[in-house]
Amino acid sequence: MPAFHKFFLTKPLADKFRENVSGSKDGLPEWARDIELGDDAGLFQADGAVWQVHGNLGTLVGGVRALLLQAAHPAPLAGVAQHSRYESDPMGRLAGTTRWLTITTFASSEVIAREARRVNAMHAKVSGEFTEKSGASSSYQARDPRFLLWVHCAFTDSFIKSHLALGYSLPNGADEYVREWAKSAIALGLDSAPKSMAELESTLDDFRANDLSSVERTTEVVKFILRPPFGVTGLAFYKVIANAAIATLDKNELEILGLKAKSKIWLRIAKAALNIFSLVLGPESPSQDLARKRIARLNQ
Repeated sequence: MPAFHKFFLTKPLADKFRENVSGSKDGLPEWARDIELGDDAGLFQADGAVWQVHGNLGTLVGGVRALLLQAAHPAPLAGVAQHSRYESDPMGRLAGTTRWLTITTFASSEVIAREARRVNAMHAKVSGEFTEKSGASSSYQARDPRFLLWVHCAFTDSFIKSHLALGYSLPNGADEYVREWAKSAIALGLDSAPKSMAELESTLDDFRANDLSSVERTTEVVKFILRPPFGVTGLAFYKVIANAAIATLDKNELEILGLKAKSKIWLRIAKAALNIFSLVLGPESPSQDLARKRIARLNQ
C-alpha cells in the first residue's frame, strides 16, 4: 500500500486515539501545557530509563496490562467499581491516568507536586468495603500504603515487561527503570516501592500469595476493560493491544482474571501496528517536546 494511503487511513484513527488517551486530538490538552513551566528538570533524566519507556507507544500495551493486573486485587477492583465512572465515562478514567503519568514523567518538580496534590485529594475520597482472598469482608482506603504499593507495582511491572516483551531497547537495563520510577510514588505517600526487578518480583509474589483473588465483579470489570465502547476501527486496534497485554501475563494472573493465554505472536502484531502509529504521530509526544523546551531554556 502506498505510504500516503497508509497515512490517510491511519490519521483519523490516530487523532481519535490521541483524543481518547489525552482528551485532546493534538495530544496536548490544557494540563499538558504546564510541562513547559518550572525551573528544574523534574524527577527524571531526559532520555533516561523512565523517558525511554514512557515516551514509547509500548505504554499502550502496558496501560491495558496494568488495568487488567489491578483488577486481580479485590480492593482496587472495589475502588474502581464503587468510585470511578468506568462504565459511563471510561475515557475519562484513562485520560486521568494519562495526565498523572505524563506530568510525573516529564514535568518540573513544581508541576508534579501540584498534580500529586490533585491525585491525593481524589484518593482521600475513595474508601469502602471489599472481600479479601480469605472470603472475609474488610475495608479499604485508596491511600492505604499496602494498596498504593500494589497499584504502583502493577503499573511498574506492566510498563517494563510490556516494553521488553515488545522488543524495545533499554540500554541500562530494567533495574534502572524500576529504581527511577519508584520516585514517582513518594508524593502519593509511598516511600517503600521496589528499587530493582528482583525486589519488584518478590513484592508481586507476596501479593500473589496473600492478596490477589477473583471476586464477584472481576469478570464484569475485566470484560469491560477488554471491550470498551469504541468504534469498529478503534476496537479492532484496541483488541490487538489488549491481546498483546494478555500475552505478557503469567499463569496465576490469567487464572484470577478468568483469561486464556494468548500467543506471543500478538506482541509482534502489536509492535507492527505501533510502528505505523509512530510514523503518523511522530517520534515523540507533544508533552515530551515541551519538556525538552523547558530543559533547553534552563540550560541557556
